[in-house]
Amino acid sequence: MQKTTIKFDFGQKRVLVTGGTSGIGEGTAIAFAEAGARVVITGRNEERGSAIVDARAANSAGLIHFIQGDVSNAEQCASIVAQAVELLGGLDIVVNSAGILYHATVEETTDEQWHETMNVNVSGVFYICRAAIPHLKQQGGCIVNIASDAALTGNEHLTAYCASKGAVLQMSRAMARDYAGNNIRVVPVCPGDVDTPMLRNEYVDRGLSVENGLRESAAAVPLNRVCSVEEVAHMVLFAASDSAAFITGSPLLMDGGYRA
Repeated sequence: MQKTTIKFDFGQKRVLVTGGTSGIGEGTAIAFAEAGARVVITGRNEERGSAIVDARAANSAGLIHFIQGDVSNAEQCASIVAQAVELLGGLDIVVNSAGILYHATVEETTDEQWHETMNVNVSGVFYICRAAIPHLKQQGGCIVNIASDAALTGNEHLTAYCASKGAVLQMSRAMARDYAGNNIRVVPVCPGDVDTPMLRNEYVDRGLSVENGLRESAAAVPLNRVCSVEEVAHMVLFAASDSAAFITGSPLLMDGGYRA
């Protein structure tokens, strides 16, 4: 893959990223910070969150703050948003990236797996948005929800995940219509397979090596590879930028041509 440098300017922007301690969330938070934004990440892993904060502390670009929390808990979500607003002095951009995945058919999915998937992937987005929108109303802003290409068509052995990401897409569409008059854009980003710890763990759960799993995923994609975290981060920054000022509610698909 040819590396390209994409420059954005988010100086003075205040950003909250959920799921910011790993994968797409971490990559997105770092990209915003490098573009000059002040960023708050949240996640359950305090050790990982602290390590990301420490790594950014010596960097001249925007800093990252960490708030430990569980997005499946409504009270914690309200607290996360309140703390982020206090730390940053307001809020301009919210990225909902926290998510989990179980590789299972409907028969194989347990009650616990179903409820956990819905609580994190759907309720977490709802709780964070509900708490953040009153702050975004003050000056307008953007919410970017990480959905999935699985929100658009079904995928094998991902019943709960497909259902949850379909819900995120429809929630994003509804919020986009509800809050356009408040100058709040809501953009769902729908990646296909992305080389993240979650995807690599899925391969292991299926009994595949990471190398064979990545090869299998790439074989189904016309571009013959999986998407990188950096590419998704660039799309999120684009969606939140003034360059995308007329985009709201419509999914931005990143599947390498798989559904072309």
